[in-house]
Amino acid sequence: MMVTGKHLDRRTFLRGAGAALALPILDSMTPAFAALAKPVRRLSVAYVPNGIIMGKWTPAAEGTAFELPPILQPLAPFRDRLLVLSGLRSQPAFPEPGEGTGDHARAAATFLTGVHPKKTEGPDIRAGISMDQIAAQELGKETQLSSLEMCLDSSELIGGCDAGYSCAYANTLAWRNPTTALPMENQPRAVFERLFGDSDDTSRAARLARIREDRSILDSLLQAVAKLQKDLGPGDRGKLAQYLDAIRDLERRIQKAEQQSAKELPAMQRPAGGIPSTFAEHAKIMFDLQVLAFQADLTRVSTFMISREISPRPYPEIGISDAHHALTHEANASAVEKVIKINTYHMQQFAYFLDKLRSTADGEGSLLDHITIVYGAGISNGYEHTHNNLPVLVVGGGAGQLKGGRHLRYAEETPLANLHLTLLGKLGVPMETLGDSNGRLRQLSGV
Repeated sequence: MMVTGKHLDRRTFLRGAGAALALPILDSMTPAFAALAKPVRRLSVAYVPNGIIMGKWTPAAEGTAFELPPILQPLAPFRDRLLVLSGLRSQPAFPEPGEGTGDHARAAATFLTGVHPKKTEGPDIRAGISMDQIAAQELGKETQLSSLEMCLDSSELIGGCDAGYSCAYANTLAWRNPTTALPMENQPRAVFERLFGDSDDTSRAARLARIREDRSILDSLLQAVAKLQKDLGPGDRGKLAQYLDAIRDLERRIQKAEQQSAKELPAMQRPAGGIPSTFAEHAKIMFDLQVLAFQADLTRVSTFMISREISPRPYPEIGISDAHHALTHEANASAVEKVIKINTYHMQQFAYFLDKLRSTADGEGSLLDHITIVYGAGISNGYEHTHNNLPVLVVGGGAGQLKGGRHLRYAEETPLANLHLTLLGKLGVPMETLGDSNGRLRQLSGV
C-alpha cells in the first residue's frame, strides 16, 4: 500500500454529464497509516441443476492428499482455495408424505433456505429466508445494492413447472422472506444498467437507441477520470485503469450481444434482446458483471443460477443437442458421458470467474482472497433425484476465514444448512439456527 496524506471517501463517485460511477476500492480510500486489518467480506453463490455424475465429481481421498476428479479438473489452478465437501444432505428437499414428485422445485427452494417449500402452483408460495439474503441484510448496509440475483436461463415462466410446484421455486435461490422469492435477471444490459446506469428505462427501444449512438456510457466521465488520476499514486492509477477498461469491454460485448439479438428477434420466443449467442459468452459476461460489482463495492452478495432446475437447454457448442434435463433421466453410457461433459463445461465457466477474481486486486490481496463462494446443486444423482451426499464446493479465502486445498467428508445426514450457518458466522452475521441446521462445520478453517 502506498501511504499518502490524502484520503478519498469510501463512497467517492466519478461524475460527469449527469452520469455517476462508483470507484473501485483504492489505497487512497484508506486513511494514512490505517492498515486494512479487516478486508471486505463478500459472498457469492453459484448453482447448477439436474444433478451431477458423482463418480466423476467426488475425490477418492480425504484431507489434503486428494486428486481432482474429471469434473473438477478445471479448478486445478485454484486447488489451494478449494474445499470439496461430501456427505451434506438437504432433508427438506425430500417429499413429505403424500407429496410425491417435485424434487427439482424442492432442490432449488431448499438449497439456501433449509426449509421445506409449500406445494402449490398458485401465488401462495412459501419457503424460508435464504442465507444469501440474511447476509445481504447485514453486508448490504455498506453498499449501494444489498445483493444481486442473476441467471442464464429465461425465468419468465408462470404457473406450475414441476409436479404441482410453482415455477417460482425452480427459478430462484433467493428468498427475502418466506413468501417473497426474488426474481433473477438474465439480461446483461439490465444488470449493467442496475450497477452503472442512471436510467430506469431498460426497454428494447432504449437499448437499440443506445447502440445507434455508438458510444460508451463512460465517455462523459473521461474528464473526471483524468482529473482524479493526477491525485492518485501509481498503484491506484493502475487499479482505476483496469477497472475502467473492464467496464468498457463489458459495454462493448453487451452491445454486440444486443446487435445479434436484434437481428435474430423475429425468430425469438422472448422479444427482449441482449442475450449472447453462446452459453459461454453469456456466462462470462454475467461473471464479469459480478466481479465489477464486487470491485466497486456496489454489492457484497451475489446469487447466480448457471442454469435452473428442469432446464431443457442443449449445449451445441460442445456437441450436445440433447436437452440437459432429459439426459439425466437416461442410464445408458452415452447419456452419462454427455452429462459429465455438461457438468465439466459448467465448471469451466466457473473457473473463468475464479481467475477473474484472483487477478483483481482488493486491498492487500485479491478478490478471491476475500470472498466466500458456494458452488453446488440441490440434487446429487439426477436419475434418482436424491438430495443426500450433495455436490458442494466452498472456494475462496473468506478474508482469512477459510483454509482450502482439502476434501472434507462429513457424516451422513449432516444438514446442508449447517454449512450455511457456519459461513454466515464467518461473514460476520452469526445466527443460532438456519432452516433444519443442527450445528456448525468446525473444519472449514482447518481446525
